[in-house]
Amino acid sequence: MVLLFFLVDVMSRRVFFRLFSVTNRDLQQDVASGRFRRDLFYRLSVFPIVLPPLRERTDDIPSLATHFLEQAAQRYGRRGLRLTERAMRTLQGYTWPGNVRELQHVIERAVLLSRSGVVRLDAVLAEPAETTRAKSAPSTTMATVIPEIQWRRREQENLRAALQLAKGRIYGPDGAADILGVKPTTLISRLKALGLRDPRKRSRRRQNRPQLSAIV
Repeated sequence: MVLLFFLVDVMSRRVFFRLFSVTNRDLQQDVASGRFRRDLFYRLSVFPIVLPPLRERTDDIPSLATHFLEQAAQRYGRRGLRLTERAMRTLQGYTWPGNVRELQHVIERAVLLSRSGVVRLDAVLAEPAETTRAKSAPSTTMATVIPEIQWRRREQENLRAALQLAKGRIYGPDGAADILGVKPTTLISRLKALGLRDPRKRSRRRQNRPQLSAIV
């Protein structure tokens, strides 16, 4: 019978680490109701950081959406995608019940469904922004009524801004219709209804205008 003895030299080493615990629950309320251990709560809450939900910090949405867009575009090989100002306003008007994670998933779905350089959100948001805002608004809030003349003036200014941004183009990617999120035929009808000139006709008139040469 052979006995083998191994001598192991055990060296003690100090290890420094920091523990971060994250939750989306109200732990103080859970402690009060008995759903969370009080002693564990006080062990974890050395330096608590309370982050408000996304709907209460809408100024962070553009930077977060841009970051998630870049990540998804690189992951799926969809280069050159961007969010329009209208899309950003839609994101900021949504209530985000799923918080930042929902925003990330919405941007990812929009990237997968995009067919041009502009990311569309009409098919990926759970509810329109106006619907969610109406649900969250107090019932005592009075609706603001805009007179017809003022409304038509605002719509004219909005259409002019879109045409100026698109350099007079209506069709195609980054055209005025694409920026506004409407069909080109719909945009042309609105231009006619509001008495705005069709930039296509204006460009044709410039092309057909006779060129005068000076006689020296």
